[in-house]
Amino acid sequence: MPPTPLHLALLSAFALFALSLSACGTINEKLADGIGDYVPQWAGGLPADAPPRPGTAKYDEFMRERERKRLEPAASKHEGGDVRSPSAGALY
Repeated sequence: MPPTPLHLALLSAFALFALSLSACGTINEKLADGIGDYVPQWAGGLPADAPPRPGTAKYDEFMRERERKRLEPAASKHEGGDVRSPSAGALY
């Protein structure tokens, strides 16, 4: 049975659709890096407290600040306030 013009048209349309769909995947991958920063949080974008993207000046500043905080000595547990034992003054 030889292919009819209808079969050739359907095969061509399917091949064109498949190639177009695969092209969208690579374009979206490249666009998603930049566009994702501008999507509002309520629409699924990044939260306000998300760290900056690697490779930017803000990221380097963020990492320096994070390292500085990591190297600071930890605050004492008993610092700043009246610390009582659990049994002191407890009424049962």
